[in-house]
Amino acid sequence: MNSKLIYIVDDEPDILELVDLHLQKSGFITKTFEDTVDLINTIRERMPDLLILDLMLPFTDGLEICKTLRNDDELNRIPIIMLTAKGDETDKVLGLEMGADDYISKPFSPRELVARVKAVLRRSESLEPQGVLIKVGTNMLIDTKRFIVKIGGNPVNLTNTEIKILKLLTSRKGWVFSREQILNHLWGHDKIVIDRTIDVHINHLRKKLGEAGKYIHNVRGIGYKIDEN
Repeated sequence: MNSKLIYIVDDEPDILELVDLHLQKSGFITKTFEDTVDLINTIRERMPDLLILDLMLPFTDGLEICKTLRNDDELNRIPIIMLTAKGDETDKVLGLEMGADDYISKPFSPRELVARVKAVLRRSESLEPQGVLIKVGTNMLIDTKRFIVKIGGNPVNLTNTEIKILKLLTSRKGWVFSREQILNHLWGHDKIVIDRTIDVHINHLRKKLGEAGKYIHNVRGIGYKIDEN
């Protein structure tokens, strides 16, 4: 049985019950919310291993909650999967830009839901401390033991996915990693995403790194690399 705790937020009772039922069948511990009123306080009392968050919610929408969590030093490592009833790619991209780790479009199959949850959790768990300090250029330092990235001595708030992409690119400086290789690194055989997802994460990562974002180079038609020249 799986002891991972998952919070589910959706204002549609049928969807909430469906997600809850199938995650419990897969051995997860779950807690459901129909709105975001008590969500943040509950998270502070007991942090979940993963949050499934509907995009359209009463009071405060899912994007706002996602942004709030990603800007909180204590809560920004919680993996987030966004649920959206909209099939438009813009909504998916926006969710990723706000810091979501993955998205699922409604309607979805329970099998896909469970597969994505397991994949995101595996990505999160793979960020194990290795006690390595990686220096990029003159001002970026990556502490892989504490999952901290600093620019000029100041910490940068990155998501688990962004850190994992950065660690992959810096593992072989100058080496070009294709989008497919990056997708495999993040999702493995469970990937059910598009190449555009990688571009969104890279663009968001560059923005957060500021001037140091220049070290991440796009190789047209292939993928990305870290180049200090």
